[in-house]
Amino acid sequence: MTAMQTRHARPDDAAAVAGVHVRSWQVAFSGLVPQHYLDAMTPSREEPAWKTRIAAARWPASGVLVAETEAGIVGFAGFGPSEGIPAIAETGTLYAEPEVWGTGIGKQLMLAAMATLERADYTQASNC
Repeated sequence: MTAMQTRHARPDDAAAVAGVHVRSWQVAFSGLVPQHYLDAMTPSREEPAWKTRIAAARWPASGVLVAETEAGIVGFAGFGPSEGIPAIAETGTLYAEPEVWGTGIGKQLMLAAMATLERADYTQASNC
């Protein structure tokens, strides 16, 4: 695996985050989700929602972290308060480019998210 760093996502990362999200869904859920749904997913349709979510970050209580290599953004993790119990944090999204699955990027993103959440006022954290 090449050198990877994690950092807070910026609104201008939304296109890359949307691309990772779409590509990972299209590969991971092929044969499980109707193909017409997967084919209709495009980064350009997903980008505005990611831009809004990234801009709404409330560090360290909520936000999106990206994993970046010299190739660009190859993964991301989103976290924030649980919808049911706001005192509990949850990591709600964790996606990576299919080409980097199995390289440890997901683990590094999860560790970075947990380290960020340790600085927030949550009583506990979970994965949804």
